[in-house]
Amino acid sequence: MGKKVALIGASGRIGSKIAAELLKRGHTVTGIARNPEKITVTGMKNASGDYTDPQAMAQVLKGHDAIISAASFIPEQAEQLITSVRGSGVKRFLMVGGAASLQTEPGGKKVIETIDLPPAWKGPIMEGIRTLGLLKEVKDFDWTFFSPAVQIGPGERTGKFRLGGEVVVKDAAGVSKISYDDFAIAMVDELEQGKHIKARFTIGY
Repeated sequence: MGKKVALIGASGRIGSKIAAELLKRGHTVTGIARNPEKITVTGMKNASGDYTDPQAMAQVLKGHDAIISAASFIPEQAEQLITSVRGSGVKRFLMVGGAASLQTEPGGKKVIETIDLPPAWKGPIMEGIRTLGLLKEVKDFDWTFFSPAVQIGPGERTGKFRLGGEVVVKDAAGVSKISYDDFAIAMVDELEQGKHIKARFTIGY
């Protein structure tokens, strides 16, 4: 049975792949973007929305079975995103997170502690970490924070990957990577199966 899904950030690189995967599996999708004319995937209803205006966004999100956010993190805006979800009354929320707060090894350092970030990246990455912390306090809706591999980009749709929890998933060569397409498969799997309710999980080959 297909679900009615609101997809925030549907015009982005990851968002467009998630949109295509949802449609391929028979879900009904409302693609939401600040500039909906930039949404390239066809076959869904598009709407204008910006979670920095939580009252308006809540109205766009209402009436769906689930919300997926593939939007970029905007510093100091996590509360507004959560307020948008809460105001919509939708009880299932899935989010494209970041890899920075994952542990590099069990009990080891976090990824953020092992990389030298360009200043322009630091704000959004730190906001991703803060958003996960805020979600961990949420009790009134079922959230999932899905961290990609350390490297995510264009690549094949293989359907062959491994999932993890708080620790980076690496291949035999010690590399943590995933394609946008395979990330999208795992996101829609989670929507359909709900194996990581009120939890974070991650992915890699």
